[in-house]
Amino acid sequence: MNKKSIRDIQWQGKQAIVRVDFNVPMENGVIGDDTRIRSAVPTIKYLVEHGASVVLMSHLGRPKNKVVEELRLKPVAAHLATLLKSAVIAIPDVAGPSALMAAKALQAGQILMLENTRFDAREEANDSSLAQEYAALGDVYVNDAFGAAHRAHASTAGVAAYLPAVAGFLMERELEALAGTLANPQRPFITIIGGAKISDKIGVIENLLTKVDALLIGGGMANTFLLAQGYAMGDSLVELTSLDLAKRMIDLAAKSGAKLLLPTDAIVADAFSATANTMVVPVTDVKSGWRILDIGPATRAVYAAHIASAKTVIWNGPMGVFEMPAFAEGTRAVAQALADSSAKSIVGGGDSVAAIEQMGLADKVSHISTGGGASLELLEGRILPGVAALNDR
Repeated sequence: MNKKSIRDIQWQGKQAIVRVDFNVPMENGVIGDDTRIRSAVPTIKYLVEHGASVVLMSHLGRPKNKVVEELRLKPVAAHLATLLKSAVIAIPDVAGPSALMAAKALQAGQILMLENTRFDAREEANDSSLAQEYAALGDVYVNDAFGAAHRAHASTAGVAAYLPAVAGFLMERELEALAGTLANPQRPFITIIGGAKISDKIGVIENLLTKVDALLIGGGMANTFLLAQGYAMGDSLVELTSLDLAKRMIDLAAKSGAKLLLPTDAIVADAFSATANTMVVPVTDVKSGWRILDIGPATRAVYAAHIASAKTVIWNGPMGVFEMPAFAEGTRAVAQALADSSAKSIVGGGDSVAAIEQMGLADKVSHISTGGGASLELLEGRILPGVAALNDR
């Protein structure tokens, strides 16, 4: 990574203003999954142990530039305090005089959490006045919010114009795992891409076809590729507006020398339902009234074999409607193949991360990304505003 990190700063007597990503599922003040909070703990502990005081800022949900009581960060601060075994002071202000007063009162080792950044309309507008108010709260800006690094907001990019700006450990780890792997992968290098739509991931596919040895396609997007090749898809989800894109990707794969693998068989159902009638058919034999909801056993075996022979694997997106047990086996097969593999394995994207965690295999892969949209944009080869704003080494 060519960006400075918290290791490059002498922290004794300094105050860090740290952008974290505590956008966690929460209902009635109860946190459903604290992965993102736990992921920030090493950075916070390092700062405190090296003599800094810490001001934390994060968004939560989509309050649309106004105060939403259910999206306050006080419960998150309380949970963080239990993880750190240390007090976390939560205030009901995003910035301004009261936040400045609270920040100036901090002693070395103390931690302050600001209110939900998106309560302030200036945040998503990347307003310089808010960025300067943030900058007044600390001596050094630390971005540890990889999941929000693709947003050019006041707390993710704007504030970096007014302070020395460095990466936290989570940001550093994400960039090394994703950007570092793309730049210099061990081969064979394969990527598995799933999910519903080609249009959501066209930039990812296009960029990866110039880098990988094989690209394995699953999920609803595979149907559009198959339709583009002339196969009838019955009642399957397809993107008619993306047929030309699919054809272009097939042509690009042929020119780049990368293998583009599509399902050869599928689990089809007569309704989009967990209790639908199902059967296994070749992708050349999907009848009207039936729809593809998962890759079939022959495809699973081929994909698992490619994963087993790879040295580097990136997986983004499920192979089928894994939320329904009848259509989870394709995703499970990919997850298990990754768990069994000795390859460097990276899982990114909300659904594939949820799937591998649900299947109890998360600890068997090399890296699980905390950033859905940020992971995708990095895989597309795009520059993330929150990363670009950090100081170069």
